[in-house]
Amino acid sequence: MNLPYFIARRVAASGQASFSRLIIRVAIVAVALSVAVMIAATALVAGFKQEISSKIFGFWGHIHITDTDINRSLLEAYPISTDQPFYPHLDTLGPVPYLAREMWMGQPVERQRLTKGGVSHIQAFAIKPGIIEAGQGERKEIEGIILKGVGQDFNWSFMDQYIKRGARIQYPDSSMSRDILISQQTANRLQLDTGDTFITHFVEKGEQLQRRFRVSGVYRTGLEEYDQKFALVDIRQIQRLLGWREDQVSGFEVFIDDIDDLIPLAEHIYFEELPRDLYAETIREKMPEIFDWLDLQDINEVVILTLMVIVAIINMVTALLILILERTNMIGTLKALGAGNWKIRQMFLYYAGYILLMGLLWGNGFGIGLCLLQDQFEFIRLSEENYYLSTAPIALRWAPIALINVGTFVITLVFLVLPSYLVTRISPVKAIRFK
Repeated sequence: MNLPYFIARRVAASGQASFSRLIIRVAIVAVALSVAVMIAATALVAGFKQEISSKIFGFWGHIHITDTDINRSLLEAYPISTDQPFYPHLDTLGPVPYLAREMWMGQPVERQRLTKGGVSHIQAFAIKPGIIEAGQGERKEIEGIILKGVGQDFNWSFMDQYIKRGARIQYPDSSMSRDILISQQTANRLQLDTGDTFITHFVEKGEQLQRRFRVSGVYRTGLEEYDQKFALVDIRQIQRLLGWREDQVSGFEVFIDDIDDLIPLAEHIYFEELPRDLYAETIREKMPEIFDWLDLQDINEVVILTLMVIVAIINMVTALLILILERTNMIGTLKALGAGNWKIRQMFLYYAGYILLMGLLWGNGFGIGLCLLQDQFEFIRLSEENYYLSTAPIALRWAPIALINVGTFVITLVFLVLPSYLVTRISPVKAIRFK
């Protein structure tokens, strides 16, 4: 029979009122709160990164295919032909093999891997900046705008969820559409609404051009930096303004099935699918500042997890020391009966493990429950201008939760081995006489 475990279980089941009982309850609450905060922080950071990334990728795609002479700026326009061997059939590309660089026994090795998915969609786009002129007389408003031309191959599944009023652009077969989809910020500043018309001024090759557009819809993605600058129009309008043929565009946006495949798929498309005069670049490389900012959230997550583990350790060490001091008489009696120091230390470590498990149980219930409530009711609100989101996003992932539980239990229990050494300092003769 496991004597230390048996005694620890009987001590834990003891219902006597004591000061240590209060301390143990405090320790359980402290562990529970620490675990709950760690779970909530992990889910919040994961949800934040997931939502922001999905908005950026949804608006721009995962991979851009452009002319090799173009720089990273989204506003540069070098025409490329839509008559390409990969267009529009690139979306049939499935999982592709690639060499993954991994560490094995401290040494870098390359292993053959297969991407989780392939390409889900490809669409053409064209970019042209201009100046909106809305209103008349004293109410005339001027606003800079960047028109993004999209065609009938545009995937509206992303934008449809953000259209607040009106409808998507309509594409007549016989002529160019004059519909334009503007952001809520642009509509508010220029006092425009669906059905209104305005003139947009352009400069091309030293010549001033004008186009009249009708507001077909108003959207809001929450990405303030892009909402206040971009509007969607018929790609044929941009082609006409730039003097391009109907088969010439600024580039192609490629959407993939799994974000984890971004780098290997971008490299495969560039080296295996594109002609030499075209270049493939991930949107992460094109807009590094936003993704660098998102990566900084990982530092916040590590800081929170570290602090919460330290709080749990301090509370458990305090509880264990108080428990040992209160049970001094029992420790002396066990030593007098022949129990070794390590057996008695095991008993208290078992008791500490029980406290930890109770704290983990309550912490998981509270933390996961809070996350589920936020995901369902969205009661925690954010400033969309600062965080790109109106509510705190939640992404519960069971692997990190399991790691939090196992890591907290193991790390805290290891740190409790040292204070349990106090048992060896207790003399049986003095302890039995201790009141």
